[in-house]
Amino acid sequence: MKTVIIKYNAGNVQSVMYALDRIGASYLYTDDEAEIRSADKVIFPGVGEASTTMSYLRNVGLDKVIPSLKQPVFGTCVGMQLMCRFSEENNTQCMGIFDVDVKRFPADAGLKVPHMGWNNISSYQSPLTAGLPDNAYVYFVHSYAAPVCEYTVASCDYALPFSAMLHKDNFYAAQFHCEISGNAGQQILENFLKL
Repeated sequence: MKTVIIKYNAGNVQSVMYALDRIGASYLYTDDEAEIRSADKVIFPGVGEASTTMSYLRNVGLDKVIPSLKQPVFGTCVGMQLMCRFSEENNTQCMGIFDVDVKRFPADAGLKVPHMGWNNISSYQSPLTAGLPDNAYVYFVHSYAAPVCEYTVASCDYALPFSAMLHKDNFYAAQFHCEISGNAGQQILENFLKL
């Protein structure tokens, strides 16, 4: 099986590589369109700011490649947000795979922003969450989130309910960092690779 991690100007990619190493999965880290299209599984991870990251994707054409992929694609953190329609972070037009807008957490809710640390997810409805215990804890670092919507397959609550995971057709996404979410994150990655 050929797994590709999409190479672009995102941080934290090394953590994803370590996570795949831990479960014995081989992978290729590349921005080459032919390699991405020929992969069995594609991972679109990242830490970053929406507008500069989308600008980079447009400059190299990945903003058109990613939405056109037919194999299972898994976006995490800013990868998930860029798969949505729009982000309030610097008013960024994103790829529109998920027809939902990403919004900043309200500052008046009395909670710290960014939402950083361990929090539980619930209402699982995804093959990626098979085998997880109820209310599994995963690790978040984000100031923006997609609201609960028709694509939500796991949710979390921080100031208000938001989408912890999204799914549409061959596209899967998680707001949290699977690669640093312990056993739960490892299970989700393993489930994705088994799709």
